[in-house]
Amino acid sequence: MAHTITESCIGCTLCQKVCPVFAVTGELKERHTVNAVRCVDCGVCGRICAKGAVLDSGGKATERVARKEWGKPYIDEALCSACLICVDACGLNCLKISRPTYQGDINACAYLADSKACVGCGICADACPLRCIRVRKAGTA
Repeated sequence: MAHTITESCIGCTLCQKVCPVFAVTGELKERHTVNAVRCVDCGVCGRICAKGAVLDSGGKATERVARKEWGKPYIDEALCSACLICVDACGLNCLKISRPTYQGDINACAYLADSKACVGCGICADACPLRCIRVRKAGTA
């Protein structure tokens, strides 16, 4: 199921700007819509909506969450194989693979290269075949 946007939408475009899969469309000062086929049900649109105009996939109104409280991906470097799947999955280009420090270095791994752009959607964690990525708030285990 997908999130939906209600008549309460004022068309501020915040939800459209943070959607990691570009599922939200609309014009400034007009009601926005969510493309149900593209939506991955991450909830980022609801976390940023100041008007409470976003309903989750169960039809419940979402609550705004301060951006500083949004989770970020934490990567277990010991488990990461640098396969690039998470990097490719991130629609906002927040993840990168570390460069080898010397010829023959096999300790490359994914890392959060753009923390500011990251919206904590969890797409990278869902895509990781080794389950070495967890999205969590800073300071939590």
